[in-house]
Amino acid sequence: MTAKFDPFGARDVFSTSEGDLGIYRIRKLQEAGLGDIDKLPFSIRVLLESVLRNCDGYIVSEDDVKALAAWKAESPAPSEIPFMPARVVLQDFTGVPCVVDLAAMRSAMQRLGGDPAKINPLIPVDLVIDHSVQVDAFGTEQALDQNVALEFKRNKERYEFLRWGQKSLKNFQAIPPNVGIVHQVNLEYLAKGVFVREDEKGKVCLPDSLVGTDSHTTMINGLGVVGWGVGGIEAEAVMLGQPIYMLTPQVVGFELTGKLGAGVTATDMVLTITQILRKEGVVGKFVEFFGPGVSHMSLADRATIANMAPEYGATMGFFPVDAETLNYMRRTGRTDIEVERVERYTKEQGLFRTDDVKPSYTSLVRLDLSTVEPSLAGPKRPQDRVPLANMQTEFKKSLVTSPNERGFGLGDADLARTATVEDNGKSTDIGHGAVVIAAITSCTNTSNPSVMLAAGLLAKKAVAKGLSVKPYVKTSLAPGSRVVTDYLNKAEVMDDLEKLGFNLVGYGCTTCIGNSGPLPEPVAAAVTKGSLVASAVLSGNRNFEGRVNPHVKANYLASPPLVVAYALAGTVDIDLDNDPISTNDAGEAVFLKDIWPTNEEIAETVEKAITPEMFRERYNSAYESNPSWNAINVADSELYTWDADSTYIQEPPFLDDVKESVEPIVSITGARVLALLGDSVTTDHISPAGAIAKDSPAGKYLMEHGVEPVDFNSYGSRRGNDRVMHRGTFANIRIRNRLTPEKEGGYTKCFKTGETMSIFDAAEIYKEEGTPLVVIAGKEYGTGSSRDWAAKGTFMLGVKAVIASSFERIHRSNLIGMGVLPLEFPNDASWESLGLTGEETYDIYLPEDLKPLQKVTVSAKSADGEVTTFDATVRIDTPVELDYYRNGGILQTVLLKLLKESK
Repeated sequence: MTAKFDPFGARDVFSTSEGDLGIYRIRKLQEAGLGDIDKLPFSIRVLLESVLRNCDGYIVSEDDVKALAAWKAESPAPSEIPFMPARVVLQDFTGVPCVVDLAAMRSAMQRLGGDPAKINPLIPVDLVIDHSVQVDAFGTEQALDQNVALEFKRNKERYEFLRWGQKSLKNFQAIPPNVGIVHQVNLEYLAKGVFVREDEKGKVCLPDSLVGTDSHTTMINGLGVVGWGVGGIEAEAVMLGQPIYMLTPQVVGFELTGKLGAGVTATDMVLTITQILRKEGVVGKFVEFFGPGVSHMSLADRATIANMAPEYGATMGFFPVDAETLNYMRRTGRTDIEVERVERYTKEQGLFRTDDVKPSYTSLVRLDLSTVEPSLAGPKRPQDRVPLANMQTEFKKSLVTSPNERGFGLGDADLARTATVEDNGKSTDIGHGAVVIAAITSCTNTSNPSVMLAAGLLAKKAVAKGLSVKPYVKTSLAPGSRVVTDYLNKAEVMDDLEKLGFNLVGYGCTTCIGNSGPLPEPVAAAVTKGSLVASAVLSGNRNFEGRVNPHVKANYLASPPLVVAYALAGTVDIDLDNDPISTNDAGEAVFLKDIWPTNEEIAETVEKAITPEMFRERYNSAYESNPSWNAINVADSELYTWDADSTYIQEPPFLDDVKESVEPIVSITGARVLALLGDSVTTDHISPAGAIAKDSPAGKYLMEHGVEPVDFNSYGSRRGNDRVMHRGTFANIRIRNRLTPEKEGGYTKCFKTGETMSIFDAAEIYKEEGTPLVVIAGKEYGTGSSRDWAAKGTFMLGVKAVIASSFERIHRSNLIGMGVLPLEFPNDASWESLGLTGEETYDIYLPEDLKPLQKVTVSAKSADGEVTTFDATVRIDTPVELDYYRNGGILQTVLLKLLKESK
């Protein structure tokens, strides 16, 4: 098929100080009568520009452009959009398996007789190493150096492999460890707002857009950049020139009015918005913010809201480009040319927001910001907001609430339990709710100067009042960029944070991703001995069960100043509105209101402490700033040399048996249930990122290969080794398989033997006898991080299908990308309502000419011969997804396509 160039005649030029630049004017489509472009949400306009600019009659058809131009707010047509982002961002936990897969594709291409050099990113890819630093050392001036040294010791193989990728792959660059968190680095540095590329007629502008292998990629939506998280396998397809295929989204308009009141932070605001939108139901939708409240909001506050889009379930939480966007770019050291380009292009293209522009939205949600109150979220989910005023009451209630309702299920006799933290004569008694981790962490809040400086000011006032943090609290400060410590020092609050134990521990995700490190032994021993519901308070975005620390059951998200406050209080079982936060050495009771900074103090400090030069200085040296990284020497080779003895990097088996001819789709028969799960099972439950237990299948594997438990590192750091990740699938210590209700963790009932055993061991038995497996689950299956190993591990266990009441967007896509079939129960049915127990044998009848969203028959036969039959919806939503499934996955599809081109 011959590709066309600019079939709609939309390419034009506009004048800038750089000279004339090309532009594909979306308003040309309105002039042609194809749609009311001026009424489109800004996020849809960006997608429309992409399909218009890339329309060649082959990858993107003229019908694709026409369909999107005719977007109807009230009921968008369920047509498919081939979106081609401008770039890809990766973090190292998800980035390593991406690069492993690219290296494996090169090896497979050579085996198939093709050209391995064809396997290269075709668009810019930035990887930021931010997920590997762990909080081992804390509370000392040496904590940063000690943690970084341990990080390099533990991750030497991974870093050598990434250096190989940096040398051997085109269009790929890595920002070394100890620079910052990917989303904050993206916001402050990588994002340009508008790019200049080349087409057939020369230089042309296009809106900055991206996908990233981390669900919180959406943080960049705060800068007016369209982008969201995808699984690693989907990101690899985009790197290799494939579009992201998606159904035309609904766009929910969220109108913000008013201003935040005294003592209320951006974190309180985002927890409120998260709760509202989860209740509204925005999974798979875009949310676009507008209204006078947006105009008065700092860009850092917008980015905090956008960051949490995965927590409220939206694909994006989008803030269009406006005057504040330009101001933020200036404040963060972007050049005058870059800022002018964004302003000129977005105004020419109709992408610049003002309060006068009123797009049409599918539905509307409203919030008066003056009604927001100080809040936390927890103890197990980010959408479960708890007003600060109700915190003590709600915590006490959670202690006695059933685990099935997100409580801890304690009986009356359990509530009074306490334990003693033995500490060389300074022993302390603790009870339920004791705060054993207080972490200022995560891009969500450390990117926001107002809440970071509020924490510093609160610390300064607390020190002046003679307060100190309770001795059993593990404190940490892990900013998302080095600029944060620059402005904390300039504001003269860093010393006070350190006096309270909030010393710098690293520039990375740390506690938010599960890298909280071990609790001090006396604290861990007390928590274990007393069977206590200990607490963590962190300024992160995720608090799912088992994520933060294996000894901590109650995890609360909070603003950085509240993190400091709870570290001073030492417990969440306290009413901070009415009770003293603590007593100083003079015996004086001090209340939270006595040390909380005013909004005026915070704003004045932000204004004085931050300069554009800070950003320019830090990011100009970002790629060369880590001597340990620069010292890594690797061979410059087209093919990666796989080391059979490596416990970090192995060639995965996904492409071992790729054939040039595709097998037909067949029914799944005689399948047994590997796991029967409830609602809100997260990708953390499916593929944990944190600690590897010594007695787990993964732990046993590592010890068999000479790795001592002290060197296990984490699941996240070993994602380049399928042997570890296969064994770690469903290994979260808090997952509850209803097939083994008596046992928490990654266990199942093996129907071959009748025994309870690890899910991995059972899967191996089923594999030996050729029995296919299914997983059955409730609502929101796969919520959380865009973790491709949650799908890869599911595939490796031999799971052929997942039947759930509903899926989170990214995980559903990842399952298809690995050739695993996602099925939804009919209507509002669930496995409970259908009377299923998980002990049945399942047949899933699939036609060879399977269609997207087709209903297929599932038959479940119990041991006594009773059969339950129901129609399930195939959640393969688009024809391209069907091709991926038919070919066995995305990697196989792309490899076969490139193989044909290379021969």
